[in-house]
Amino acid sequence: MAVPTHPIEGVRVKDLRRISDDRGYLVEMLRSDWPEFETFAQCYATACYPGVVKAWHYHTAQWDHFVCIQGVARIVLYDPRENSPTRGAVNEFRVDASQPALIKIPPLVYHGFTSESDRPVLMINFPTQLYNYEKPDEYRVPYDDPSIPYDWNRRRE
Repeated sequence: MAVPTHPIEGVRVKDLRRISDDRGYLVEMLRSDWPEFETFAQCYATACYPGVVKAWHYHTAQWDHFVCIQGVARIVLYDPRENSPTRGAVNEFRVDASQPALIKIPPLVYHGFTSESDRPVLMINFPTQLYNYEKPDEYRVPYDDPSIPYDWNRRRE
């Protein structure tokens, strides 16, 4: 996977290794001895159907750790943080489950994803905070919010 020339401050990308044998394969997605690891709160899977954009949202305290395990995803990040050296930057990642990668997303960075094929995308996330049902650390704006300089409808060149 190609990493943007100017990654957003705090974003980390790690290519993951498929360990294959004649029975199938195994992929380690997050280990406590990796520098990308901070803490573990929970793990969940989220699906996105073709033609749907799951964006935009951010967290104030939580870090996300995305791994695409099915399909081909376009993951996009936008940095609106006032004190960030990469304020205003957009990072786009094309992640294929056959070449797995871990994307670590800092708090306050908008993020979202969509399927790049005719199959659903299945994403695993290892957030650093437990989901609080009464007061979620999740703030949303529409996928086409004009304050974010990204067009989900554009086609990759």
